[in-house]
Amino acid sequence: MAALDAAKPGLSGDGPPPSWRDRLAGRIDRWMTSPALTRWASASPLTRWLVRRRSAQLFGLMAGFVHSQVLLACVRLRVLEHVLAAPRTADELAGLCRLPTASLQRLLDSAVALRLLERRGGARYGLGSLGAPVVSHAGIRDMVEHNAVLYHDLHDPLALLRDPNQAHMHRYWPYTEEDAGGAQPPAPEAQFARYSALMASSQRFVIDELLAAYPFAGHRVVLDVGGGMGGWVSALARQHPQLQLKLFDLPPVAALAADAVQRAGLAGRISTHGGSFTQDPLPRGADLVTLLRVAHDHPDATVRTLLRAIHEALPLGGALLLAEPMAEAGGAPEPGDPYFHFYLLAMGAGRLRTPEALSALMAEAGFTHIERVPNRFALHAQILVGRKARCLPANTAECVNLN
Repeated sequence: MAALDAAKPGLSGDGPPPSWRDRLAGRIDRWMTSPALTRWASASPLTRWLVRRRSAQLFGLMAGFVHSQVLLACVRLRVLEHVLAAPRTADELAGLCRLPTASLQRLLDSAVALRLLERRGGARYGLGSLGAPVVSHAGIRDMVEHNAVLYHDLHDPLALLRDPNQAHMHRYWPYTEEDAGGAQPPAPEAQFARYSALMASSQRFVIDELLAAYPFAGHRVVLDVGGGMGGWVSALARQHPQLQLKLFDLPPVAALAADAVQRAGLAGRISTHGGSFTQDPLPRGADLVTLLRVAHDHPDATVRTLLRAIHEALPLGGALLLAEPMAEAGGAPEPGDPYFHFYLLAMGAGRLRTPEALSALMAEAGFTHIERVPNRFALHAQILVGRKARCLPANTAECVNLN
């Protein structure tokens, strides 16, 4: 995922003269956009395949919104669940979806092209290779439905770029800040419940990654900051019976988490604490603090405040585990970049950061021995761990090497 850490300067007459690479790139640009070259490349057997492939890729960009709406329609009509139960004909699905067969047929054929469905014998439709993960993971379906809010904001991308604060997505998240630095007006409890439920549903992938990647057996007490409805600490409690766990989030969210923990029978091992990490001290006593998909929701100033608060709350030798989607080092672009760039723009002041940028913020807060923990599927989250030194600054010579 490409970095958003700095804006790249545009060309201007006041800047340095273009390098030879820039001049060469400019000549190639003019050559590649020449109608004569396009006609020649389309006719030549040596290059025709490349022209066709790039044309298909460009058409895919243009059709991308339609593709996302096909997926949304399949989710809302429960088409994938219907064919999972048994392969069905278009007429059978039309009856289940309460749509005319002729109209539904267009959706079904589109879903086949996108591999959400596949054709089976007897003119029936079955589950496709990309439909299987959608129907098997509630978190994916919830995010597909949630993305409808983002797509509403993107119907006029220029308006979103000019004034992100007017985005519906920005108002969806009750904890995001305005550009001026002031908090949004207090949100109703139903809004906290809505976004907390969404985060809990979509967090399963990150939970599985963390449980497989990090050795939690070496800790006694874990504090999860921004813990939502407690899905992560509940999973951690079940996986590691030796741990005591704490959860910290905004008071309405912490109340929802307390109810969820009580229903799960884990109230004896998980305590919940309400507060704002920008204003209130964090609970003490944990030797590990976890921060899952929180930093990228906030600007640098807020992240600095949060990391300092975590460092202050930890004992000497304590650790911070930070996990979230991150940009690739060096700003190398990835296909998922546009989604995250515009999602975070519409959501508020957050942004993707590289592991190096996050490591620098952690080091600025006082953490040492910061390292990246390998995990299997970094699309969901990459993992950084940093430690609080085992000695006070005055006793640096007596510090224990944490490597």
